[in-house]
Amino acid sequence: MLAPKAFLDALSDQASRLFSSDTSQPRSELESQFKALLQSGFSKLELVSREEFDSQMVVLARTRARLEALEAKVLELEARMTPPVETASEQ
Repeated sequence: MLAPKAFLDALSDQASRLFSSDTSQPRSELESQFKALLQSGFSKLELVSREEFDSQMVVLARTRARLEALEAKVLELEARMTPPVETASEQ
């Protein structure tokens, strides 16, 4: 994976070549080529979509809640297993 600066420089160079060509390509063709160029660049960054991020946040929240419930249960079980401490006055 390229460093962010190197990636942006490479992307800029490719975009410059695309738009500085002497061919008189229609605007829609230039836009589609530039979009393909951007998509290719973004795929190299290993980004996730907003939908995937949001769904993982839901999973994380559910997992965190379950972990907290299990921690509370473990504390409760440990408290039941530990015999009460006798004080000197009880002996």
